[in-house]
Amino acid sequence: MTPLSLIFGAVVGLSLGLTGGGGAIFAVPLLVYGLGVDPREAIAISLAAVGATSFVGFLHRWKLEEVEFRTGLLFAVAGMLGAPVGTWIAAQLPQAVLLLLFAGLMVIVAFRLWQQASQSAVEHQNCSTADTQDGPTCQRDAQGVLMLNSRCAVLLLFVGVLTGVLSGVFGVGGGFVIVPALVLFSGMSIHRAVGTSLLVISLVSMSGIAAQIWAGRTIPLEMTGLFILGGITGLFLGQQIGRRMRGPVLQKVFAIAILAVAAFVIIQSLTS
Repeated sequence: MTPLSLIFGAVVGLSLGLTGGGGAIFAVPLLVYGLGVDPREAIAISLAAVGATSFVGFLHRWKLEEVEFRTGLLFAVAGMLGAPVGTWIAAQLPQAVLLLLFAGLMVIVAFRLWQQASQSAVEHQNCSTADTQDGPTCQRDAQGVLMLNSRCAVLLLFVGVLTGVLSGVFGVGGGFVIVPALVLFSGMSIHRAVGTSLLVISLVSMSGIAAQIWAGRTIPLEMTGLFILGGITGLFLGQQIGRRMRGPVLQKVFAIAILAVAAFVIIQSLTS
């Protein structure tokens, strides 16, 4: 079990390093079907491992000045409020239903990633340089600082709460929601969005862990520690690969991997 925990943790960290999210999309199925962990316990382990790994990644991105604290903290506060709500929702659902809903979420994420990767080169360039332009809802001044008016704040808070609810229900950090939202709604560059997403994931995961403990869930320290150790290794590997691969190709490979895991979860849930 020790080698598998390290390997599975590395897969989670690789996803976080490459895309700034998606770690728990793999963590929960790997824990449930690879290590035989109870689904609700897997959610708690996933939150702890993804949160700790994301925090290490955030520190690295912070040194590279790829983190926007004010926007990230706004997201995080909203997400921390939503996490306990998600934990309560998860407690009301049968395990089989919870896993099927999780698989459905994976399909949506994969479709969104593939859709983004298939955009034209012009649109991709516009997204990549979005930090110098006005977003559709939030705008930036001449120095690139976000102008946080009421409309912008409400939108970012709404997405943050949604991220927190998803975190509580499925044990996901919500990076696949946060990164596109930061780019599309706050006009942030993709690299800064990934760094800021890691900050948000680490803080929202802390809230999710607290909610899990409050609900009486246990977090196995040995397995979680091994997952974190593997995750940190995968994180730095993913960050190095991500800086060398073209974004659209990377996203499509990631989307295919998510769909494959989703299909496995659905088949296992329906035949068990």
